[in-house]
Amino acid sequence: RLAPGSGPNPHRSPLGTGNYDVNVVMAALATRGLAALWWDRRRPLERLSLPHILGFLLNVPSQVRLGALALPLRRPHWLGVRRLGGTFYNLDSKLPAPAAIGSETELRQFLREALAKGPSELFLVVPQDVEETGAWLR
Repeated sequence: RLAPGSGPNPHRSPLGTGNYDVNVVMAALATRGLAALWWDRRRPLERLSLPHILGFLLNVPSQVRLGALALPLRRPHWLGVRRLGGTFYNLDSKLPAPAAIGSETELRQFLREALAKGPSELFLVVPQDVEETGAWLR
């Protein structure tokens, strides 16, 4: 839907390996009444109003592997973070199972470390009304 009539899909990896760009993510979330907001890493993470944020999407560099062989290449990879109960979890598809991050303090440290790993981006997933009011920021 984002590129009707175009030959190759301009919104994903040329090799078709699934690293969709953020426009695809934003369009998919909008169908559910949600929005993805880009986080400016120059802002302190303490400004996030965590009760208003449903989850996080990180685009981080990831080691390229061929089976057990790790190649000296890195490519962008999407991963999600979500709170379940009082604990935040890393929902990275490359993990064997969701990994507990912990509390709000531990989440902020996890995000800080992820943003420090080279060319990384952070997006906040919020309901569209939270996006409109700016309640995700304190």
